[in-house]
Amino acid sequence: MTAILRVESRKRLRSVFILTGVFAVLAAFYFSVYPGFADDAEAIAEAFPEWMFEFFGIDALHTVEGFIAAEMYSFFWVVLIGVYFAYMGANMIAADVDSRRMDLTLSNPVSREGVVVQKVAALWVPLVVLNVGVALIVYVGSVAIGESMNPVAVAMVHVLGVPYLLVCAALGLVVSVLADRARRARTIALSLVVFLWLLEAVSTLNEDYEWVGAIAPTRYYDETAILVHEEYAFVDAAILLLAFVVLVGLAIALFVRRDI
Repeated sequence: MTAILRVESRKRLRSVFILTGVFAVLAAFYFSVYPGFADDAEAIAEAFPEWMFEFFGIDALHTVEGFIAAEMYSFFWVVLIGVYFAYMGANMIAADVDSRRMDLTLSNPVSREGVVVQKVAALWVPLVVLNVGVALIVYVGSVAIGESMNPVAVAMVHVLGVPYLLVCAALGLVVSVLADRARRARTIALSLVVFLWLLEAVSTLNEDYEWVGAIAPTRYYDETAILVHEEYAFVDAAILLLAFVVLVGLAIALFVRRDI
């Protein structure tokens, strides 16, 4: 039975195309200002304290890779898209329980495990559309201004970002199973992703407390290292995938035992 997968996949199309359009506008803006920015990049960089570069993971601002990594990926992709996936995860169970749709769903020949798995599987829509769409937009934008970026690096920043986004969604899913109201689940999930991002960013400012950020998914996804230095951390991606599987398994175990 794949009815839930088909319905959930269709539901995600509108929002994901809107988000892709937003990124197209952002990319057009940043690529248009980069040529002028590059001329004064060193002077602009000196105007900011060093801790800001460490906090946001900024590097090589004078290059188009460093500029796009800092302006588009370090916040808009990592935080806002991470929040978007956490929001979707938080809605997966709590929204249906809150509206009583879950009672109707479970009256059909489908297990609770099947409901969770199909809802999670529907994430393929935003994962494919956003990652393929934004990767093409970024590469074409760099070519348009005569600063062609390495297409492999552009592709890898999105491929290695998939496990990170899946973990954000899985965090929201666990909260969705535990929360008694959809609004509360969304608020907690969004706050959790932002908190973990801040925790990892702040922990990098002091070597004595850097270990604290190890619990944050952003520790295992460095978009700047991928774009600027072409460093592909496959082990970190594997850690995130393992965390995703564990979190989904936890959500299923909790949902099977939950009284709705």
